[in-house]
Amino acid sequence: MARKALFIATVGGFVTQFEMNNVAILQRMGYEVHSAANFTDSVYCVKEQELKKAGVILHHIDIEKSPFMLRQNAKALSQIRRIIRQEGISLIHCHTPVGGLLGRIAGVTCAEVKPQIIYTAHGFHFYTGAPRFNWVFYYTVERLLARATDCLVTINEEDFDRAKKFHLRKDGRVFRIPGEGLHIENFTPVSREEKARLRKSLNIEPDDFFILSVGELSGNKNHRMIIDLIPRLMERIPDRKVCYGICGDGYFRSDIQRRLSAMNLLDNVHMFGYRKDIPRILACADCFLFPSVREGLGMAALEAMAMEIPVVAADNRGTREYMRPGVNGLVCDPHRPEDFLDALAVISRMPEEKLRRMGREGRKVAEMFRLEKTQPIMEEAYRFADQR
Repeated sequence: MARKALFIATVGGFVTQFEMNNVAILQRMGYEVHSAANFTDSVYCVKEQELKKAGVILHHIDIEKSPFMLRQNAKALSQIRRIIRQEGISLIHCHTPVGGLLGRIAGVTCAEVKPQIIYTAHGFHFYTGAPRFNWVFYYTVERLLARATDCLVTINEEDFDRAKKFHLRKDGRVFRIPGEGLHIENFTPVSREEKARLRKSLNIEPDDFFILSVGELSGNKNHRMIIDLIPRLMERIPDRKVCYGICGDGYFRSDIQRRLSAMNLLDNVHMFGYRKDIPRILACADCFLFPSVREGLGMAALEAMAMEIPVVAADNRGTREYMRPGVNGLVCDPHRPEDFLDALAVISRMPEEKLRRMGREGRKVAEMFRLEKTQPIMEEAYRFADQR
């Protein structure tokens, strides 16, 4: 009889977006893989058929992103406990803050099953410079939950150093991976001719200054601050039309669209929504903009670097893993709009040879985060949990 592993996350598309390689590892180890999430959430464009085709058994739970939606998450906890008992789950791999909270509580309270528990922290909500509330609440909760964790997986140096000070389950271990693993073969630079052809398909003119961001439409991603800068950037570079594209969906979409209409920017800012052809759109960009206040790592910026696109990024513990200011891009204070305005203006005027050199340096850095660097560490973590 196959052993059974359960992935737990808040949104249904999380596993297809980030965890299919880990699904394959567990299946090779002989596990039957299950996924529990809220499959009505479409942030990552839920691909239920893709999961089913890969042999993953799906369980809808009424989990919510906010830990303060107590009624819904209490119901989700009960649902997770039932799945663990009915399926005889022997290994839990939980993701996202609430998924990690409920998954670990469910795991340690199912004493008759006693599953091994892995939690991947895709960026702790407490970090250097975080609001005091994050430290009081999230740090306290995470420190307590560490005692219910066999393997704690982190994706940046700051989180790794902090996690090593937690008290895990007896003989538990902390691992560090370089992100979810970049499929670098899917992100390769294109020729000038191909870039021109792709830009034409998006109605972007050859002389336009095309800036691109990729990410969920949320307050943390800082899109609204950038939108407010667009009129000023247009004044700074009057000789080029400024175009700003955003790939992604989320709670803030309608608010951003209203803002664009009120500011008369519908001709300059393009809301592409959730896209499956990110490499194609990246190939059109003159600059990749990554203004997030908080990132655990930020695979979107690494994908842009792999395409040899110069990056303008906010300074946070995630981007510090790969940004080399002045070498592969420019770094800004996420709370200082003027920093981004200056950096974008500099990129728009930068000589082509310097832009190409910046792009090549970015590709070198991206190589360090490719899937082949991540997979052996995750295999080690799974085997460590499997043998406990």
